[in-house]
Amino acid sequence: MSPFGKRSSFEVPCTVDIEQTADSFHAHVILDGDIEIRPGDEVTVHDAPTDIAFGERIVVRRMATVVRAGLIDRLRARLQGYLELTELYEVSFSNGRV
Repeated sequence: MSPFGKRSSFEVPCTVDIEQTADSFHAHVILDGDIEIRPGDEVTVHDAPTDIAFGERIVVRRMATVVRAGLIDRLRARLQGYLELTELYEVSFSNGRV
């Protein structure tokens, strides 16, 4: 694999946990094994549930495809994250008087 542009991919089993209740509204994917997801990587869960009724929680086992980002994609993702974070610095906490 070239570190610059070529992307590698692999499949891994995972657990999908989706809850929509008054106490929690979340969707989590936990990959099996010791897999580190880095900036720019993509994870696609195959046949993941997409709709649950209010008050339900679903935990299912599925397969996921992890696509590793190349060097340029990783750098772009880090830069985008940094620039989006700096937008938060534009918030002012003044009392309105200048």
